[in-house]
Order: sequence, then structure tokens, then C-alpha cells
Amino acid sequence: MTITQTVDIPADRRITVPAEVPTGPVILTFTPASRPQGGRTARTVEEALQMAKERAADPNRKPISHYFGILSPETYGDGVAYQRAVRDEWD
Repeated sequence: MTITQTVDIPADRRITVPAEVPTGPVILTFTPASRPQGGRTARTVEEALQMAKERAADPNRKPISHYFGILSPETYGDGVAYQRAVRDEWD
């Protein structure tokens, strides 16, 4: 059984499914009805590269160095030691 219904997702992101949806395990598929708010989606590599160039040329864009040192040392301690500890958790 397939039921398709377009719904508006409220700000609290809580939705109610139609009564026709059976109880028990179901698979819900969410597909945006339109493009993301405030942006476009690239459909080709060329379009993605053009969008990246436009973002890079934005005069309000902050360089990555703007974010250097934004976390206090108490957050993770020594950054290199923290990164190594996280990597040690990997298989």
C-alpha cells in the first residue's frame, strides 16, 4: 500500500500520519516539495562549481581563520590529543 500526501511540516516538526496508515512497522519517506529555503540545489558539476565561485566571491563571507581559537582550551583540552583519542576509537 502506498499513500502519498503533501503536508506542511510545522516549526516543532511534529506531524500526524493519516488514519489510513496501518499500525505497526512502516517506512516513511520524506521528500522536500521544493528546493531548500534560501538556496539552490546544483544539478550538474558545472553548476556546483559556479555556485561555489559565487559563494567565495561573497563580500560578507568570513574566512576560515575567523573560527580559529573559537573553542576554549577547556572544551577538549589539547586538540591533537583529543583528535588522537577519537581516532583510537575507530576500528
